[in-house]
Amino acid sequence: MLVLWCPDWPAVAAAAVAGEPVGRPAAVFSANRVVACTAVARGYGVRRGMRRREAQSCCPELAVFGEDDGRDARLFESVAQAVEEVAVGVEVVRPGIVAVPVEGAAGYFGGEHGLLERLMDEVSVAAGGESQVGVADGLFAATLAARRSTLVERGGTAEFLAPLPIRELDQPEAGRAELVTLLKQLGLHTLGAFAALDESDVSARFGMEGVLAHRLARGRSERPPSRRRPPPELSLAKAFDPPIDRVDAAAFVAKGLGERFHAGLAAHGLACTRLGIYVTTETGEQLGRVWRCAEPLTPLGVADRVRWQFEGWLKAKERPHSGVVRLRLEPEETVEGRSLQLGLWQAGAAGVLRPSTEDEDLSGERAGRALVRVQGLLGPESVFTAVLDGGRDPAERVRLVPWGDRREKSAQADANWAGRLPSPSPATVFARPVPAQVLDENGRAVEITARRRVTAAPFLVSFEGDEPREVLGWAGPWFVGVRAGAGHARSGTRMRMQVLLADGRDAEEAVLLRFEHHKNPMWTLEGKYD
Repeated sequence: MLVLWCPDWPAVAAAAVAGEPVGRPAAVFSANRVVACTAVARGYGVRRGMRRREAQSCCPELAVFGEDDGRDARLFESVAQAVEEVAVGVEVVRPGIVAVPVEGAAGYFGGEHGLLERLMDEVSVAAGGESQVGVADGLFAATLAARRSTLVERGGTAEFLAPLPIRELDQPEAGRAELVTLLKQLGLHTLGAFAALDESDVSARFGMEGVLAHRLARGRSERPPSRRRPPPELSLAKAFDPPIDRVDAAAFVAKGLGERFHAGLAAHGLACTRLGIYVTTETGEQLGRVWRCAEPLTPLGVADRVRWQFEGWLKAKERPHSGVVRLRLEPEETVEGRSLQLGLWQAGAAGVLRPSTEDEDLSGERAGRALVRVQGLLGPESVFTAVLDGGRDPAERVRLVPWGDRREKSAQADANWAGRLPSPSPATVFARPVPAQVLDENGRAVEITARRRVTAAPFLVSFEGDEPREVLGWAGPWFVGVRAGAGHARSGTRMRMQVLLADGRDAEEAVLLRFEHHKNPMWTLEGKYD
């Protein structure tokens, strides 16, 4: 397998769309953390996983962009087309990585080196960016070889992988972060050390996920080479009248097609891992692209790839000369659909497993379909689910993820975050902190010194001009961040305090207050407890 890799593609694509000069440092952020950055930005010290504030302190001139899979896929279409000019059987793994079988093309160009030189030339002209190529047995090894611009001899993949760090198993979309962390804790720091374990021991300790990762570490394919060829009737085709010539129209159609395509495969116990997307235009043009996926595709995954591909075709420089009149989805490769079957067990209260019911599972599926329909009407950013994430502030610990996106954590939720609020967390956290006033029994404003002490016990608290309420009890303050010396807190100091307030007739209400000292000391209401 030959893999061509365009380094830092999300950042390169974002800068190209924005018209930024090539030499300006740029980075793409998701959940306020760097997910990709250019080589120029890395020269200033910007790294993946950095918070935005930290990255901009390293490089004040950093161009900041948001994550956009559609943009990345649209621009990558020109790269895929350039590769297709040289070799057949092109598969887009994800925007930034394309794979092709090496044998036929290598023979035509007089060997692998001739093929690589031709590919690099074609891509540099088409995309105007850098690319690296690698050859190895299997997609996983070939991807790692491309990152190192290495040609691995046939049969030498295991030897090539052995000294590489174990973190290489956690490729994007693989979802192996927890497994890699556990392997490190067990003292397995290289792929070779993991590969040396007996497969039966790996299966007993880590289950199917560990077995698949173990196969990769040994230089084998993630799945066995014998694949089930889907019957022809599982292909899905649809004709359009009038023809489709807009991305938004294609995205709307893709939602319904994705569900039908997925349901047809699931009825045969199959799931798609390589999706072929083929279209015919009014003038008879035939266009096609194969998308390779690390995990079996969900209905939303099918719809996303159809939308991305249409964006690539309809917004490319050499776009089709007429609208699309026919679309065909072809399951180029399938695996057993075990991962799509309904589970026998559900987690109940306190995490105790209990048998799931058919009604419960069907209700979940119906809810999912309803949310997808809402997204089809209002857009992908209209439906969110919450992910408990890492962070110091209560608002930071909950991140909203669009329905259907990977619910990945950007940080370890159980890490030892210095300055984190002690348990329990407030049930209600305000998106915009509410101004508050805290007074002592003499009517003077209460502040917090640089030594983390209150100037007086809080006696009355009011919010945005409401009637003052009596303080029945308080705890804290807790340090969040400080740059202070002697005396009162200076700019940058942040403290928290839990306060129990009287609320009407013998009722009580617990709130979380935050104290900050910028130009002037200020109290705000950060959250409320149930």
